[in-house]
Amino acid sequence: MDEIKQLVEAQREKLVALRRDFHRHPELAFQEQRTANIVEAQLRTAGLDEIRSGVGGYGVWGVLKGGKPGRTVLVRADIDGLPIEEQNEVDYRSENKGVMHACGHDGHTAIALTLAAILAERREEIPGIVKFAFQPAEELGAGAKPMLAAGILHEPEVDTVIGLHLWNNLQAGKLGICNGPIFAGADTVEITVKGKGGHGAQPHQTVDSLVVGAEIVVALQTLVSRECQPGETAIVTVGSFHAGSASNIISEEAKLALSVRSVKPETRQYLLRRIEEIAQGIAGAMRAKCEFSVRPGVPPVINDPTVADVLRRAALATLGADNVLDNFSTTVSDDMGYFLEAKPGCYFLMGSGNASGGQAFPHHHPRFDLDESCLAPAVEIMIRAIFELNQLEKIN
Repeated sequence: MDEIKQLVEAQREKLVALRRDFHRHPELAFQEQRTANIVEAQLRTAGLDEIRSGVGGYGVWGVLKGGKPGRTVLVRADIDGLPIEEQNEVDYRSENKGVMHACGHDGHTAIALTLAAILAERREEIPGIVKFAFQPAEELGAGAKPMLAAGILHEPEVDTVIGLHLWNNLQAGKLGICNGPIFAGADTVEITVKGKGGHGAQPHQTVDSLVVGAEIVVALQTLVSRECQPGETAIVTVGSFHAGSASNIISEEAKLALSVRSVKPETRQYLLRRIEEIAQGIAGAMRAKCEFSVRPGVPPVINDPTVADVLRRAALATLGADNVLDNFSTTVSDDMGYFLEAKPGCYFLMGSGNASGGQAFPHHHPRFDLDESCLAPAVEIMIRAIFELNQLEKIN
Protein backbone atom coordinates (compact mmCIF):
# COMPACT_ATOMS: atom_id res chain seq x y z
CA MET A 1 0.00 0.00 0.00
CA ASP A 2 1.49 3.35 -1.04
CA GLU A 3 1.60 6.37 1.24
CA ILE A 4 -1.43 8.14 -0.21
CA LYS A 5 -3.60 5.05 0.26
CA GLN A 6 -2.36 4.77 3.85
CA LEU A 7 -3.22 8.40 4.59
CA VAL A 8 -6.74 7.94 3.23
CA GLU A 9 -7.25 4.59 4.91
CA ALA A 10 -6.45 6.17 8.27
CA GLN A 11 -9.37 8.56 7.72
CA ARG A 12 -11.88 6.02 6.39
CA GLU A 13 -13.88 5.58 9.59
CA LYS A 14 -14.17 9.33 10.17
CA LEU A 15 -15.06 9.86 6.50
CA VAL A 16 -18.00 7.47 6.72
CA ALA A 17 -19.11 8.96 10.05
CA LEU A 18 -19.10 12.46 8.56
CA ARG A 19 -21.17 11.35 5.59
CA ARG A 20 -23.70 9.64 7.85
CA ASP A 21 -23.99 12.70 10.08
CA PHE A 22 -24.75 14.90 7.08
CA HIS A 23 -27.21 12.27 5.84
CA ARG A 24 -29.08 12.31 9.16
CA HIS A 25 -29.39 16.08 9.07
CA PRO A 26 -30.10 17.16 5.48
CA GLU A 27 -31.01 20.77 4.77
CA LEU A 28 -32.72 22.32 1.78
CA ALA A 29 -31.12 24.84 -0.56
CA PHE A 30 -30.30 28.15 1.16
CA GLN A 31 -31.17 26.57 4.53
CA GLU A 32 -27.90 24.68 5.09
CA GLN A 33 -27.01 26.37 8.39
CA ARG A 34 -26.12 23.27 10.42
CA THR A 35 -24.16 21.79 7.54
CA ALA A 36 -22.22 25.02 7.07
CA ASN A 37 -21.45 25.22 10.79
CA ILE A 38 -20.03 21.70 10.78
CA VAL A 39 -18.02 22.38 7.62
CA GLU A 40 -16.54 25.52 9.17
CA ALA A 41 -15.73 23.71 12.43
CA GLN A 42 -14.05 20.84 10.57
CA LEU A 43 -11.93 23.25 8.53
CA ARG A 44 -10.86 25.09 11.69
CA THR A 45 -9.96 21.82 13.36
CA ALA A 46 -7.90 20.88 10.31
CA GLY A 47 -6.06 24.20 10.61
CA LEU A 48 -6.77 25.81 7.26
CA ASP A 49 -5.14 29.20 6.79
CA GLU A 50 -8.28 31.11 5.82
CA ILE A 51 -11.95 30.30 6.30
CA ARG A 52 -14.91 32.35 5.21
CA SER A 53 -18.55 31.53 5.92
CA GLY A 54 -21.89 33.00 4.87
CA VAL A 55 -20.85 33.10 1.23
CA GLY A 56 -23.85 33.29 -1.09
CA GLY A 57 -26.10 32.14 1.72
CA TYR A 58 -24.55 29.32 3.72
CA GLY A 59 -21.56 28.71 1.50
CA VAL A 60 -18.16 28.17 3.11
CA TRP A 61 -14.74 28.43 1.61
CA GLY A 62 -11.33 27.54 2.96
CA VAL A 63 -7.76 28.18 1.88
CA LEU A 64 -4.85 25.84 2.55
CA LYS A 65 -1.39 27.18 1.78
CA GLY A 66 1.07 24.44 0.93
CA GLY A 67 4.71 24.44 1.90
CA LYS A 68 5.97 24.38 -1.69
CA PRO A 69 5.41 26.71 -4.63
CA GLY A 70 2.74 25.75 -7.13
CA ARG A 71 -0.66 26.45 -8.62
CA THR A 72 -3.93 27.29 -6.91
CA VAL A 73 -6.44 24.45 -7.23
CA LEU A 74 -10.07 24.86 -6.20
CA VAL A 75 -12.04 21.82 -4.99
CA ARG A 76 -15.81 22.33 -5.15
CA ALA A 77 -18.43 20.32 -3.23
CA ASP A 78 -22.18 20.96 -2.95
CA ILE A 79 -23.93 20.65 0.41
CA ASP A 80 -27.74 20.87 0.02
CA GLY A 81 -30.43 18.21 0.26
CA LEU A 82 -33.78 17.65 -1.45
CA PRO A 83 -37.48 17.96 -0.45
CA ILE A 84 -38.00 14.18 -0.32
CA GLU A 85 -39.25 11.99 2.54
CA GLU A 86 -36.66 9.26 3.01
CA GLN A 87 -37.87 5.64 2.91
CA ASN A 88 -34.60 3.90 3.77
CA GLU A 89 -34.55 1.85 6.97
CA VAL A 90 -30.99 2.62 8.09
CA ASP A 91 -29.65 3.97 11.37
CA TYR A 92 -28.49 7.14 9.62
CA ARG A 93 -31.89 7.83 8.07
CA SER A 94 -32.86 11.50 7.75
CA GLU A 95 -34.17 13.03 10.97
CA ASN A 96 -35.54 16.07 9.14
CA LYS A 97 -39.07 15.29 7.98
CA GLY A 98 -39.56 15.77 4.27
CA VAL A 99 -35.89 16.46 3.59
CA MET A 100 -33.30 13.97 2.38
CA HIS A 101 -29.83 13.70 0.92
CA ALA A 102 -31.01 11.87 -2.20
CA CYS A 103 -28.29 13.02 -4.58
CA GLY A 104 -25.03 12.27 -2.78
CA HIS A 105 -24.18 15.77 -1.58
CA ASP A 106 -23.60 14.37 1.91
CA GLY A 107 -20.84 12.25 0.39
CA HIS A 108 -19.42 15.15 -1.62
CA THR A 109 -19.15 17.25 1.54
CA ALA A 110 -17.53 14.47 3.55
CA ILE A 111 -15.03 13.74 0.77
CA ALA A 112 -13.94 17.38 0.50
CA LEU A 113 -13.60 17.76 4.28
CA THR A 114 -11.51 14.60 4.51
CA LEU A 115 -9.34 15.81 1.64
CA ALA A 116 -8.79 19.11 3.46
CA ALA A 117 -7.86 17.34 6.69
CA ILE A 118 -5.32 15.05 5.02
CA LEU A 119 -3.70 17.83 3.00
CA ALA A 120 -3.52 20.13 6.04
CA GLU A 121 -1.81 17.40 8.03
CA ARG A 122 0.90 17.20 5.36
CA ARG A 123 0.89 20.84 4.30
CA GLU A 124 4.67 21.15 4.12
CA GLU A 125 4.65 18.62 1.28
CA ILE A 126 1.75 20.25 -0.58
CA PRO A 127 2.60 22.33 -3.66
CA GLY A 128 0.75 25.58 -4.20
CA ILE A 129 -2.58 26.51 -2.64
CA VAL A 130 -5.74 24.42 -2.35
CA LYS A 131 -9.02 26.28 -1.99
CA PHE A 132 -12.25 24.55 -0.97
CA ALA A 133 -15.73 25.71 -2.00
CA PHE A 134 -18.61 24.17 -0.04
CA GLN A 135 -21.48 25.39 -2.18
CA PRO A 136 -25.14 25.75 -1.17
CA ALA A 137 -28.23 25.43 -3.35
CA GLU A 138 -26.95 23.28 -6.21
CA GLU A 139 -30.35 21.63 -6.48
CA LEU A 140 -31.83 24.99 -7.45
CA GLY A 141 -28.95 25.79 -9.78
CA ALA A 142 -28.59 28.94 -7.70
CA GLY A 143 -25.60 28.46 -5.41
CA ALA A 144 -22.58 28.70 -7.69
CA LYS A 145 -23.10 32.21 -9.05
CA PRO A 146 -23.22 33.92 -5.62
CA MET A 147 -19.99 32.18 -4.59
CA LEU A 148 -18.32 33.26 -7.81
CA ALA A 149 -19.62 36.80 -7.33
CA ALA A 150 -18.11 36.80 -3.84
CA GLY A 151 -14.68 36.29 -5.42
CA ILE A 152 -13.85 32.70 -4.64
CA LEU A 153 -11.80 32.39 -7.84
CA HIS A 154 -9.59 35.31 -6.84
CA GLU A 155 -7.14 36.37 -4.10
CA PRO A 156 -5.31 34.17 -4.80
CA GLU A 157 -6.28 33.59 -8.41
CA VAL A 158 -7.46 30.03 -9.06
CA ASP A 159 -5.72 28.17 -11.88
CA THR A 160 -8.02 25.17 -12.11
CA VAL A 161 -11.22 23.74 -10.57
CA ILE A 162 -11.92 20.08 -9.83
CA GLY A 163 -14.90 18.24 -8.39
CA LEU A 164 -16.88 15.03 -8.53
CA HIS A 165 -20.41 13.72 -8.41
CA LEU A 166 -21.18 10.39 -6.79
CA TRP A 167 -23.16 8.36 -9.30
CA ASN A 168 -25.43 5.41 -8.54
CA ASN A 169 -25.75 4.52 -12.21
CA LEU A 170 -22.16 3.30 -11.92
CA GLN A 171 -21.04 0.45 -9.70
CA ALA A 172 -18.96 1.52 -6.72
CA GLY A 173 -15.31 1.09 -7.62
CA LYS A 174 -15.78 2.47 -11.13
CA LEU A 175 -15.41 6.00 -12.46
CA GLY A 176 -16.70 7.88 -15.50
CA ILE A 177 -14.81 10.73 -17.11
CA CYS A 178 -14.47 12.49 -20.44
CA ASN A 179 -12.83 15.38 -22.22
CA GLY A 180 -15.34 18.08 -23.12
CA PRO A 181 -19.01 18.08 -22.03
CA ILE A 182 -19.82 15.67 -19.19
CA PHE A 183 -23.13 17.28 -18.04
CA ALA A 184 -25.65 19.08 -20.24
CA GLY A 185 -26.97 22.58 -19.85
CA ALA A 186 -30.64 22.96 -19.00
CA ASP A 187 -33.28 25.63 -19.60
CA THR A 188 -36.94 25.77 -18.61
CA VAL A 189 -39.51 26.79 -21.20
CA GLU A 190 -43.04 27.83 -20.24
CA ILE A 191 -45.84 27.90 -22.81
CA THR A 192 -49.27 29.33 -22.08
CA VAL A 193 -52.00 28.59 -24.61
CA LYS A 194 -54.92 31.01 -24.50
CA GLY A 195 -58.13 29.84 -26.12
CA LYS A 196 -61.80 30.51 -25.50
CA GLY A 197 -63.53 28.63 -22.74
CA GLY A 198 -67.06 27.36 -22.67
CA HIS A 199 -69.47 24.53 -21.99
CA GLY A 200 -68.37 21.00 -22.81
CA ALA A 201 -71.66 20.46 -24.65
CA GLN A 202 -70.95 23.34 -27.04
CA PRO A 203 -67.34 22.91 -28.19
CA HIS A 204 -68.05 24.72 -31.47
CA GLN A 205 -68.36 27.94 -29.50
CA THR A 206 -64.93 27.54 -27.93
CA VAL A 207 -61.25 27.37 -28.74
CA ASP A 208 -60.08 24.38 -26.71
CA SER A 209 -56.73 25.27 -25.15
CA LEU A 210 -56.28 21.70 -23.92
CA VAL A 211 -56.46 20.27 -27.44
CA VAL A 212 -54.09 22.96 -28.73
CA GLY A 213 -51.66 22.14 -25.93
CA ALA A 214 -51.89 18.44 -26.72
CA GLU A 215 -51.07 19.10 -30.37
CA ILE A 216 -48.02 21.10 -29.28
CA VAL A 217 -46.85 18.24 -27.05
CA VAL A 218 -47.18 15.73 -29.89
CA ALA A 219 -45.41 17.98 -32.39
CA LEU A 220 -42.47 18.49 -30.05
CA GLN A 221 -41.81 14.74 -29.93
CA THR A 222 -40.13 14.84 -33.35
CA LEU A 223 -38.12 18.02 -32.83
CA VAL A 224 -35.02 16.14 -31.69
CA SER A 225 -35.47 12.93 -33.68
CA ARG A 226 -36.10 14.66 -37.01
CA GLU A 227 -34.30 17.99 -36.73
CA CYS A 228 -31.15 17.33 -34.69
CA GLN A 229 -28.13 15.44 -35.95
CA PRO A 230 -27.95 11.87 -34.61
CA GLY A 231 -25.60 11.72 -31.66
CA GLU A 232 -26.07 15.39 -30.79
CA THR A 233 -26.93 16.01 -27.13
CA ALA A 234 -30.46 17.40 -27.30
CA ILE A 235 -33.48 16.62 -25.11
CA VAL A 236 -36.90 18.25 -24.99
CA THR A 237 -39.10 16.99 -22.16
CA VAL A 238 -42.63 18.19 -21.46
CA GLY A 239 -42.75 17.67 -17.73
CA SER A 240 -45.92 19.55 -16.85
CA PHE A 241 -49.26 20.10 -18.62
CA HIS A 242 -52.17 21.72 -16.79
CA ALA A 243 -55.56 22.61 -18.27
CA GLY A 244 -59.14 22.52 -17.09
CA SER A 245 -60.88 22.02 -13.79
CA ALA A 246 -64.00 19.96 -14.56
CA SER A 247 -65.23 17.39 -17.06
CA ASN A 248 -67.88 19.64 -18.58
CA ILE A 249 -65.83 22.83 -18.92
CA ILE A 250 -63.60 23.56 -21.89
CA SER A 251 -60.60 25.34 -20.49
CA GLU A 252 -59.68 28.84 -21.55
CA GLU A 253 -56.02 28.31 -20.76
CA ALA A 254 -53.42 25.54 -20.82
CA LYS A 255 -49.94 25.72 -19.33
CA LEU A 256 -46.96 23.61 -20.37
CA ALA A 257 -43.52 23.48 -18.76
CA LEU A 258 -40.57 21.99 -20.63
CA SER A 259 -37.00 21.04 -19.81
CA VAL A 260 -34.62 21.70 -22.71
CA ARG A 261 -31.14 20.19 -22.48
CA SER A 262 -28.18 20.63 -24.77
CA VAL A 263 -24.42 21.08 -24.84
CA LYS A 264 -23.64 23.28 -27.83
CA PRO A 265 -24.82 26.93 -27.80
CA GLU A 266 -26.03 26.64 -31.39
CA THR A 267 -28.11 23.56 -30.52
CA ARG A 268 -29.63 25.37 -27.55
CA GLN A 269 -30.59 28.37 -29.66
CA TYR A 270 -32.05 26.14 -32.39
CA LEU A 271 -34.19 24.15 -29.95
CA LEU A 272 -35.54 27.25 -28.22
CA ARG A 273 -36.34 28.94 -31.53
CA ARG A 274 -38.08 25.89 -32.97
CA ILE A 275 -40.11 25.23 -29.82
CA GLU A 276 -41.51 28.74 -30.03
CA GLU A 277 -42.16 28.43 -33.78
CA ILE A 278 -43.96 25.11 -33.34
CA ALA A 279 -46.06 26.36 -30.43
CA GLN A 280 -46.99 29.63 -32.12
CA GLY A 281 -47.70 27.91 -35.43
CA ILE A 282 -50.03 25.31 -33.95
CA ALA A 283 -51.79 27.84 -31.75
CA GLY A 284 -52.33 30.18 -34.70
CA ALA A 285 -53.63 27.40 -36.93
CA MET A 286 -56.14 26.40 -34.25
CA ARG A 287 -57.40 29.95 -33.53
CA ALA A 288 -55.61 30.24 -30.20
CA LYS A 289 -52.88 32.51 -28.92
CA CYS A 290 -49.64 31.43 -27.33
CA GLU A 291 -47.26 33.02 -24.82
CA PHE A 292 -43.69 31.71 -24.71
CA SER A 293 -41.00 32.35 -22.11
CA VAL A 294 -37.56 30.92 -21.35
CA ARG A 295 -36.06 30.70 -17.88
CA PRO A 296 -32.34 30.21 -18.53
CA GLY A 297 -30.81 27.41 -16.51
CA VAL A 298 -27.29 26.28 -15.84
CA PRO A 299 -24.66 25.96 -18.56
CA PRO A 300 -23.17 22.61 -19.58
CA VAL A 301 -20.28 21.24 -17.53
CA ILE A 302 -17.35 21.11 -19.94
CA ASN A 303 -14.08 19.46 -18.92
CA ASP A 304 -10.76 20.87 -19.99
CA PRO A 305 -8.86 18.04 -21.77
CA THR A 306 -5.56 18.76 -20.00
CA VAL A 307 -7.10 18.73 -16.53
CA ALA A 308 -9.29 15.74 -17.40
CA ASP A 309 -6.17 13.82 -18.42
CA VAL A 310 -4.71 14.45 -14.96
CA LEU A 311 -7.85 13.20 -13.22
CA ARG A 312 -7.93 10.22 -15.56
CA ARG A 313 -4.39 9.24 -14.61
CA ALA A 314 -5.19 9.71 -10.92
CA ALA A 315 -8.21 7.43 -11.32
CA LEU A 316 -6.16 4.80 -13.15
CA ALA A 317 -3.58 4.80 -10.35
CA THR A 318 -6.32 4.45 -7.74
CA LEU A 319 -8.85 2.11 -9.36
CA GLY A 320 -7.03 0.32 -12.18
CA ALA A 321 -7.62 0.43 -15.93
CA ASP A 322 -10.64 -1.89 -15.91
CA ASN A 323 -12.58 0.48 -13.68
CA VAL A 324 -12.09 3.81 -15.47
CA LEU A 325 -14.73 4.44 -18.13
CA ASP A 326 -13.68 7.02 -20.70
CA ASN A 327 -15.95 9.16 -22.88
CA PHE A 328 -18.58 8.89 -20.15
CA SER A 329 -21.20 11.64 -19.93
CA THR A 330 -24.79 12.26 -18.91
CA THR A 331 -27.59 14.68 -19.77
CA VAL A 332 -28.33 15.78 -16.21
CA SER A 333 -27.22 19.28 -15.23
CA ASP A 334 -25.21 20.87 -12.43
CA ASP A 335 -24.17 24.43 -11.66
CA MET A 336 -20.56 23.30 -11.55
CA GLY A 337 -20.83 24.50 -15.15
CA TYR A 338 -20.45 28.09 -13.94
CA PHE A 339 -17.10 27.27 -12.32
CA LEU A 340 -15.82 25.58 -15.48
CA GLU A 341 -17.00 28.46 -17.64
CA ALA A 342 -14.70 30.69 -15.63
CA LYS A 343 -11.68 28.40 -15.18
CA PRO A 344 -10.34 25.22 -16.82
CA GLY A 345 -11.11 22.16 -14.78
CA CYS A 346 -12.68 18.73 -14.57
CA TYR A 347 -15.79 17.15 -13.09
CA PHE A 348 -16.02 13.36 -12.96
CA LEU A 349 -18.54 10.72 -11.92
CA MET A 350 -17.58 8.39 -9.09
CA GLY A 351 -19.55 5.15 -9.04
CA SER A 352 -21.56 4.76 -5.83
CA GLY A 353 -24.13 2.09 -6.71
CA ASN A 354 -24.31 -1.49 -5.50
CA ALA A 355 -27.38 -3.54 -6.35
CA SER A 356 -26.49 -6.38 -4.00
CA GLY A 357 -26.09 -3.97 -1.10
CA GLY A 358 -29.35 -2.13 -1.72
CA GLN A 359 -27.74 0.98 -3.20
CA ALA A 360 -29.32 0.62 -6.63
CA PHE A 361 -31.96 3.33 -6.50
CA PRO A 362 -31.45 6.35 -8.74
CA HIS A 363 -30.73 9.89 -7.64
CA HIS A 364 -33.71 11.85 -6.26
CA HIS A 365 -35.45 8.60 -5.23
CA PRO A 366 -36.73 8.24 -1.62
CA ARG A 367 -34.62 5.08 -1.23
CA PHE A 368 -31.43 6.50 -2.69
CA ASP A 369 -28.31 5.54 -0.75
CA LEU A 370 -24.58 5.22 -1.39
CA ASP A 371 -22.18 2.31 -1.25
CA GLU A 372 -19.77 4.00 1.14
CA SER A 373 -16.81 2.07 -0.23
CA CYS A 374 -16.71 4.75 -2.94
CA LEU A 375 -15.77 7.55 -0.55
CA ALA A 376 -12.13 6.77 0.27
CA PRO A 377 -11.04 6.17 -3.36
CA ALA A 378 -12.58 9.53 -4.28
CA VAL A 379 -10.36 11.26 -1.72
CA GLU A 380 -7.33 9.38 -3.00
CA ILE A 381 -8.01 10.42 -6.60
CA MET A 382 -8.26 14.07 -5.56
CA ILE A 383 -4.96 13.94 -3.67
CA ARG A 384 -3.14 12.39 -6.60
CA ALA A 385 -4.66 14.92 -8.99
CA ILE A 386 -3.67 17.94 -6.89
CA PHE A 387 -0.04 16.83 -6.86
CA GLU A 388 0.04 16.15 -10.60
CA LEU A 389 -1.73 19.38 -11.53
CA ASN A 390 1.25 21.17 -10.04
CA GLN A 391 3.63 19.25 -12.29
CA LEU A 392 2.01 20.35 -15.54
CA GLU A 393 3.93 22.79 -17.65
CA LYS A 394 0.72 24.57 -18.64
CA ILE A 395 -3.03 24.44 -18.03
CA ASN A 396 -5.08 25.81 -20.91
